[in-house]
This record gives sequence, structure tokens and C-alpha cells, in this order.
Amino acid sequence: MKKLIKSTFIVSLIAISFSSCLTTKTNVGQFKENQGETYQYAKGKQFWLFWGLLPLGRTDVNTPANGNCQVITRFNFGDVLISGLTGGIVSSYTIKIKAKR
Repeated sequence: MKKLIKSTFIVSLIAISFSSCLTTKTNVGQFKENQGETYQYAKGKQFWLFWGLLPLGRTDVNTPANGNCQVITRFNFGDVLISGLTGGIVSSYTIKIKAKR
């Protein structure tokens, strides 16, 4: 029994340390071609029920007027805690919008 608990702990620790694998970056419009410094334009969280089957509303994250931005969806440590403490019944993802000056 102790071996099972230890194995589960190690696998969980490895999964948390590889959370960067759960990151999606999508360029919208001319974001990649534009020159300039990037900054965080907006941020939001999307919540899901039943292991990601049903969304709890839709998160409306603002985007720049010209439409040139990068949408970053990430499953970070806070999201792991929410999902882990609820057994996956409630989970969340962090959404960031980056734009260039």
C-alpha cells in the first residue's frame, strides 16, 4: 500500500512539473509579423465541470481593437490545485492575451 501511495505521489509531482506541456499559444492577425514589445493585454479563467465536459459559462477576455494578439491558454499550478482538490469535477484553465505596443 505504501508503494502505491509513493508511486502516485511521484507521478503527480512529475505531472505538475511538466505543466508547460499543457500550454497553447495561438497568434491572431499580424501578431507575429509586428515589431514591438509584448505586454499582457487581458487575463481570465475558464471553469469546467465533470473533467472538462461542460463549461461553466464562457469567459469573455478582451482583445485589442486591431485584432493582432497572441492567445495563451495554460493549465498552471493554481489550476492543478483546483482540479486536484475537487477530483477533476471542477477544473479551470488560465487564458492570457498578449499584444504588442
